[in-house]
Amino acid sequence: MSDFDVMEAFHRQQISRRQFLRGALGLAAAGLAAGAVGGLTGCGKSDNPNELNIFIWTEYVPDSVLEDFEKETGIHINQYLYSSNEDMLAKVRTENEGTYDILQPTDYMVKSLIAQELLEPLDLSVLTNMGNIGSQYMDQDFDPGNKYSIPFMGSCTAIAYNEDEVDKPESFTDMLDEKFRSNIVTLNDFREVLAVAGMTVGLTGNEEDDESIAKIAEQAAKFKPNFKLYDSDSPRNALVSGDCIAGIIWTAEIALAQRDNPAIQVAFPSEGCGIGTDNWCIPKGAKHYDNALAFINYMLRPEVAKVVSEDYPYVQPNTEAIKLLDEDFQNNPVENVPSDVFKHGRRTEALPPKVLRKYDKIWTNLKG
Repeated sequence: MSDFDVMEAFHRQQISRRQFLRGALGLAAAGLAAGAVGGLTGCGKSDNPNELNIFIWTEYVPDSVLEDFEKETGIHINQYLYSSNEDMLAKVRTENEGTYDILQPTDYMVKSLIAQELLEPLDLSVLTNMGNIGSQYMDQDFDPGNKYSIPFMGSCTAIAYNEDEVDKPESFTDMLDEKFRSNIVTLNDFREVLAVAGMTVGLTGNEEDDESIAKIAEQAAKFKPNFKLYDSDSPRNALVSGDCIAGIIWTAEIALAQRDNPAIQVAFPSEGCGIGTDNWCIPKGAKHYDNALAFINYMLRPEVAKVVSEDYPYVQPNTEAIKLLDEDFQNNPVENVPSDVFKHGRRTEALPPKVLRKYDKIWTNLKG
């Protein structure tokens, strides 16, 4: 079974649940449709030279930003959405080459896409705004020299808790306490959640040996009674509504939850946070390569990145954009995650197919 087969099988297990979550938003898709057409889309993908087909994460790029790009350039954007890297990979592999012009993979998936020769090299000479990205985010191991990818936003998986309901947890291990029974919302992301389980016993979720994987399976089983919901689309909703008193979710979702309920607070676990960088990439055979480069360069503008952070406060690698954000943002650790938290975080790494199958089995048992 190939790497793609593993991911495709995983996707088939999850699609019905994801469709259910998206049903109220009108974003459900059939079969292997990992993404859905957003509000700015046309009737479909075409060879029109003034189009751009982007395949990106849900709730990540404000519509206003896309609309402004269209107005400025005359390039019409067709937007397609996904909720996991595995969904994106499955869709890219099943669609015809040239279907998409822009992808937004996380670091470990960039490495996988490069290995499978599914990305076009970037013409860095065109990306005149690339210098706005902090040097600590560039030239990473998954893409030395940024030949295929440019950082967009960073993610940080931490603990959310309602301070009116529970004392501050200090670690992921604390989330195993009985008081959290059926009270935690966590990400619908098997790599991230199983990594959390692993971190409670000194592992990372990147291990390949059977002994370590067995330990992670044992810890994941301990978390099962405490997990009430698995949601990567809008996990903040369960916290704001009071359905859950805590969460293991992205800091951006915690920040958005705080806006609706100030009692929602963040705790950076003593084991370290799960971190990652989502990136702009151009898939192999893109029909609108020049438009894609123009779009990436546009997204690298500080004033554009500022708008993105205001709507979706993930870790912002655009250092010039941070200077434009107000003091409340800069001083809020859940919006502007401290550099030492990111520096000491754990990254997800690409794993061989046979290992992924083992983790997938743990995930199936956890959610069953």
